[in-house]
Amino acid sequence: MLTLYHCISARSFRVLWLLEELRLPYDLRVLAFPPRAHDKSFLELNPRGTVPLLIDGETRMTESAAICEYLALRHSPGVLSVRADEPDFGAYLNYLHMSDATLTFPQTLVLRYSRFESAERLQPQVVDDYAKWFLSRLRTLEPRLAAHEFLCADRFTAADVAVGYTLMLAELLGLHEKFTPAVSSYWQRLRTRDAFTRALAAQERAALAQGVSQRPATELP
Repeated sequence: MLTLYHCISARSFRVLWLLEELRLPYDLRVLAFPPRAHDKSFLELNPRGTVPLLIDGETRMTESAAICEYLALRHSPGVLSVRADEPDFGAYLNYLHMSDATLTFPQTLVLRYSRFESAERLQPQVVDDYAKWFLSRLRTLEPRLAAHEFLCADRFTAADVAVGYTLMLAELLGLHEKFTPAVSSYWQRLRTRDAFTRALAAQERAALAQGVSQRPATELP
């Protein structure tokens, strides 16, 4: 049984969504955000105190894009992953890792300096600068998505899950109104997928059952 440690709508949602796409059995452990502050025992499992943490037997992983690659390759080779002999293999890897390194990174700074710092440490200029950074990099997807339903290999893959989460986070941050047309249409397609809907419901059920707030990780307690 796979075990996923998760906070509501944090980047660990990538993993939860992919687990639902794969229809794999899993044990979902929902933690209050940030877990390093609210559950010191979690530090024994993950000294970084961050989510996701995926446990698969002796394997422990903490990077959301890498977990998506791992699960897709192990459980859906050539379907939700892209094989090394396919023309879009390089594009697949690039979009997977772009999702966190290029897109989620500026979003975390927007989140921190607009919501999580104390009043005297809020930085509106940082928020504005990094929101623009995120949107400028997101716009590089526009030509691709104007010509293709999904990012690579002419099918839905783990790369769409990984990038799709950045669009979910952008909406939580109020940045979605500035999406370009093809990106906006792409996000509407992704959010109507059955697995995405099931993942949302799964985190709500688990939070309720485990006595954890259903407030998204983008909001202060």
